[in-house]
Amino acid sequence: MAQNGTRTGKGKQPVLVVLQLSGGNDFMNTVVPYGDPLYYDFRKTVGVSEDEALHIDSRIGFHPAMAEIKSLYDEGNVAVIQGIGYPAPDRSHFRSMDIWHTAQPGEFSSEGWLGRVIRELDPNKQNVVTGVSFGAGLPRAMYLTGTPAISVTELESYGLLTSLSGTSQRRALSAFTRMYTPEEFDEGAMVMQHIGQIGMDAMAGVDMLKAAPANYSSTIEYASDPLAQSLRGIAQIHLAGLGTRVFYAQHGGYDVHGGQVQIQAKLWGEVSRAVDDFFADLRQHDAAEEVVMMVFSEFGRRVRDNGNGTDHGSGGGAFLIGDRVNGGLYGEYPSLEPTEQVSGDLRFNNDFRSMYSTVLDDWFNIQPDPIVNGHFEKFDGILAPLNS
Repeated sequence: MAQNGTRTGKGKQPVLVVLQLSGGNDFMNTVVPYGDPLYYDFRKTVGVSEDEALHIDSRIGFHPAMAEIKSLYDEGNVAVIQGIGYPAPDRSHFRSMDIWHTAQPGEFSSEGWLGRVIRELDPNKQNVVTGVSFGAGLPRAMYLTGTPAISVTELESYGLLTSLSGTSQRRALSAFTRMYTPEEFDEGAMVMQHIGQIGMDAMAGVDMLKAAPANYSSTIEYASDPLAQSLRGIAQIHLAGLGTRVFYAQHGGYDVHGGQVQIQAKLWGEVSRAVDDFFADLRQHDAAEEVVMMVFSEFGRRVRDNGNGTDHGSGGGAFLIGDRVNGGLYGEYPSLEPTEQVSGDLRFNNDFRSMYSTVLDDWFNIQPDPIVNGHFEKFDGILAPLNS
């Protein structure tokens, strides 16, 4: 098996976009088990009615704000992975997200799983924008010492010292360059070398990414919310042909202890529209076939609502979206029977590292075991290789 992820179809290379839903998305109200009477016993105040749910089959349906994603599902381009999680679930936002980022449920690690992916895709560090994240700061999933990855807040304003102009900017950039250009190095300067490399990568990334918006043209009108603009920026970079293989975006606000009905409708309305616009944009430019999107959250919510929302739980779900995705339902929806619950939570049926392994092996053609820290059974047939 090839180890550099080079699998081409029509000269194209596979690309992964990871969308993180921060705060613990309520999977039970995202993919609604409306056909199970127990659902309405446990969700007396925040439950989605059978009439409102966008029916997938006679048992479950999407949240009513997910009309665009439902359309993509009907086209066969959305895979729903039900009951995803990990052993001994942790209800801490920070620890659970850390587990997803490092693929290490049993111990703490500073190495991100996507950082290891980027290293496999670009082992010689030839492209500082092999991995690009949109949002405030680089997610731990993309962090790996010695492996470059770029963090962008807004693509149009991405750059160094952009609030300065003219002579002031040139002087500041000159100082920045001197500060990060290595001179003599000794054994006690490992940290400074790492910081210096980050600085030099950022400078190189500026030169590469600044051309993406100028060369971009599209009839797709994205919404103005941050997620839509992040996905628009990802589309711009992808269409610029800079060789970025791993993208990351984040959408927050899913910690719905109260006001869940209104909040979740707003959040999933934003996600559904932004994802649909993103893939419509790529299709308009004949650039969708090589892109798969993974959507995940750190955990699900409690089975029983709290009167106005839901509290931290487990046994959530995830999505894979794209033209090369064989859409449908994967895994078994966790039982709502009280005897099957885990301390009032959904029982997870599928380890999240099985999804990672599927993407790594079937999409990137990378051996997954060293990256996900073990061997996990894949979801067969969920992804069609790019050259098939």
